[in-house]
Amino acid sequence: MPGAQGDLELSGIRLLLGLSITAGLLLSGCGRATPTDAPGEPTLPPPAVTSLAAPDPEQAAAAFLDAWSEARYDDMYAMLSPLTADGLSREDFTARYEKIRQDAAIERIDYEIVSSLINPREAQVRYRVNLHSSGAGEITRETWMDLKRVEDEWRVAWTDAAILPELAGGNQLYLDFRLPTRANIYGRNDLALSTQTDVVGVYVVPSQIGDEDAESAMLGGLSRLFNQRSESIQALYEPFRGTDFLVPIGEASLENFQQVQGRLESAGGTGWRVYPSRFYLNGAQTPHALGYVAQIREEQLGDFLNRGYRRDEFVGQTGIERVYESALRGTPGGTLFLTDADGNILREIAGQDPGLPEAVYTTLDRELQRQVQQAISEFRGAVVVLERDTGRVLAMASSPGFNPNLFDSRNPNSSAGLNDLLSDPRNPLVDRAATSGYPLGSVFKIITMAAGLESGFYQPDTTYVCDAEFRELPGQVFYDWTVAKELPPHGEITLVEGLERSCNPYFWHIGLDLFNRGLPTALVDMARAFGLGAPTGLEIGDSAGLLPSPEWKQQNVGEAWNAGDAVQLAIGQASLNVTPLQVARFVAAIGNGGKLYKPFMIERIQNAEGVVSYQAQPEVTGTLPLKAETLATLQQAMTQVVRADRGTARRSFLGLNLDIAGKTGTAESGIADPHAWFAGYTNEGREDKPDIAVAVIVENQGEGSDWAAPIFRRVVESYFFGAPRSLYRWEEQIGVPRQETPTPEPGAETDEATETPQ
Repeated sequence: MPGAQGDLELSGIRLLLGLSITAGLLLSGCGRATPTDAPGEPTLPPPAVTSLAAPDPEQAAAAFLDAWSEARYDDMYAMLSPLTADGLSREDFTARYEKIRQDAAIERIDYEIVSSLINPREAQVRYRVNLHSSGAGEITRETWMDLKRVEDEWRVAWTDAAILPELAGGNQLYLDFRLPTRANIYGRNDLALSTQTDVVGVYVVPSQIGDEDAESAMLGGLSRLFNQRSESIQALYEPFRGTDFLVPIGEASLENFQQVQGRLESAGGTGWRVYPSRFYLNGAQTPHALGYVAQIREEQLGDFLNRGYRRDEFVGQTGIERVYESALRGTPGGTLFLTDADGNILREIAGQDPGLPEAVYTTLDRELQRQVQQAISEFRGAVVVLERDTGRVLAMASSPGFNPNLFDSRNPNSSAGLNDLLSDPRNPLVDRAATSGYPLGSVFKIITMAAGLESGFYQPDTTYVCDAEFRELPGQVFYDWTVAKELPPHGEITLVEGLERSCNPYFWHIGLDLFNRGLPTALVDMARAFGLGAPTGLEIGDSAGLLPSPEWKQQNVGEAWNAGDAVQLAIGQASLNVTPLQVARFVAAIGNGGKLYKPFMIERIQNAEGVVSYQAQPEVTGTLPLKAETLATLQQAMTQVVRADRGTARRSFLGLNLDIAGKTGTAESGIADPHAWFAGYTNEGREDKPDIAVAVIVENQGEGSDWAAPIFRRVVESYFFGAPRSLYRWEEQIGVPRQETPTPEPGAETDEATETPQ
């Protein structure tokens, strides 16, 4: 060992040698005992000098420092010397390290051993420690650790100086935080979706509403502020008329509120509170994609404190707010002070200026998103709108939605609003567009048709007699949807007509036929190639769904894949579960020539100085394994679904002068009514309006042609024309439901819910 350590070891060796030589001289002077010596004199054994090599103290110190960097405080405590442990409890030891980590906002700890001094019973290891503080920057110090030898190992004789030399004697750290303003989230054309601003929470106190004229004036002001019909606002407080309840109405920016403030003050009946907050401009119009911020929850506290957050900070909990938390928050600044045990500041230790937060620019079209959310607001379900030829997410709505502004407890509407939200049995917080899985029903027939054509056993004009009954599975009988509708069977039809009319027996036949021809996984393989059974890679996360397969069935059910499984899967039933996002993606691929784009909703990330840290580019992650003629046949058949006289969706698109292709679906849910699907794409080829692909699901509502197809139509009208142009059959006017929802016309061509093999 060089330096002082080497001198210390050399002194020890010299001492041992000196003792050995002295003993030898003494023995030489006295003589050695022999049998001729005087009787009765004792015989002395030769002297023995033993030494046990000391373990390496640097290894012991490194183990202690490694445990510190990983916050393994129990392991650190186990390395303390007995004397240290006797005077310091495990709890106090852990609390000291945790407090230092949190007070200084330490995110990471690095160290480097510098030198060591050693003697047989004691050692001292010097090291350079670098504490990375999220608020104060880098704190680098050289300090030391004393060690005591206990039997065959080194134990740490710990003091506060082992953390930082300034902490000796019980000194503390205090960080004066300076947080930058959280950056905004924008939609297309740089329109803000969420901002940091002064917000006004507005409520009605029914007992304070004046006469009819005053109430009318109040409703006029609220209607203008929140862009809602007066009747809708009145319906919120009508059940509580005459009471002192505070009925939540909504939140607005202070700037917008001030435009109607005078009117509301003179009319009476309303109250409000101004508070600084994260403001979601469309309220409940984009909640699942954007997510929301809220104060750090108790179970998150330890993690966030260790990452340099303050206890009272608001952090992203879901959606874009959560995934891009670091960029949106920016790098905090601050000054780290050394204080005495009483909190008196002794001196400054380190500091840094705040770093610029980064705004997130999304692909979401703010106005389209609002209209899409409204288009499905009366139902449980979801709508996904993708730019067909790039994968950009233009809108992604899950219904029911929720108001992310409610998660700020300073909002006077928060308590009542959150109670309603969290007790809602419809589970509004669930993102049905990207994470909920559903059976796909007849939309899956697109995949079955593709597998049949690619097998070589079927051509577009291959005919099949589509009777009302399917008896090809021995001992079982299944019925086409025409039976429930009391319509005649389709008769002899081509494969293209089979998709157009959604003939169940034809597709049951294809599934069974491919299985019997030695292609038992043809449908599974094609579905996997279409992107089912795997996440799409969306930035905020999405579900893989479930694509049943022979391996899955054997593992989960303990049975072999059989002909009945193939028959069920052929019409999108069995145990199949898909997300609307997956469906929109593969339908887009059919329309764009076979490219499976990775859906994305983050266009770029950029700070206030214009520095772009991330810029998205469309990414092709797969290609449909289809010949050109197969793809063309699918496109033709999906067009006929919308245009042909007996197409299952023709009725829903009458009078719409847009080039559309799609497929209806009605999927057995196992409970109540079936799920209604419609998925399709546009083929307009406009430079100003890129074509889109849309997937719509309406939970437990009925048939795809009756419920999902009209919503699809409203979405494409909103996109191409800027606003809806046609009424739903269940509306009195656009956005206003009828008192009684009409039933479908009897005998109408449709895609009825289907019986499937068990």
